[in-house]
Amino acid sequence: MCNLVTLNSSTDEVASHFKARRPKATNASTGEVYPGGQGFIVRTDAGERVAQAMTWGFPVRLKGMKPTSKPKPVNNARDDKLLTPFWKHWFTTPVYRCLIPFTSFAEAEGEKGKMTRTWIGVADQPLAAWAGLWRPTDEWGDCYTGVMVDATDELWDIHDRMPVILHPDEHDAWLNCPAEDALALLRKYPASKLAVSRTAEPWFKPKFKISDSPTLL
Repeated sequence: MCNLVTLNSSTDEVASHFKARRPKATNASTGEVYPGGQGFIVRTDAGERVAQAMTWGFPVRLKGMKPTSKPKPVNNARDDKLLTPFWKHWFTTPVYRCLIPFTSFAEAEGEKGKMTRTWIGVADQPLAAWAGLWRPTDEWGDCYTGVMVDATDELWDIHDRMPVILHPDEHDAWLNCPAEDALALLRKYPASKLAVSRTAEPWFKPKFKISDSPTLL
């Protein structure tokens, strides 16, 4: 599960790189993004690419939650679940697919209570795109989520799943192609092109509340 990404490029750099219209004014900024927080995506609108700030995670109310409880952010979508009712409409309708620009993503390593951040970047793409889905919601406005696949063998000691990292020549296809063709894009990115950086940074920092931890469907 990917619960933390960072984007080091400015919004103007993101828009230029992905040939997208600049976003509307927003309080969102680049840097670290947590589930339930504001991040940037690139989607299509009337045939044009648009960069937009959205909340990371589809809202969901789990069984047993109180009606007054806040929804949980479903921040990752499993590739083998995309044709289930929760995801199917958003995946099979091309306009609801998006690109999630990122510099690197983080996974937690170590013993419980002492976990540290391991950052994984894309060596051949300093600014890369994670295959995502987006949708409008009543709870949080427009929201997005990222698609996950089984991790490459070399990363299994870190985590058993990884984001679907698209090659630049796959961006248009992901945003526009039929669902059966989009399924073919859901594959592992070569480990030889990934850069792993283990750090001493604690996984949980004060601004991230464990009670707000995300959900994977």
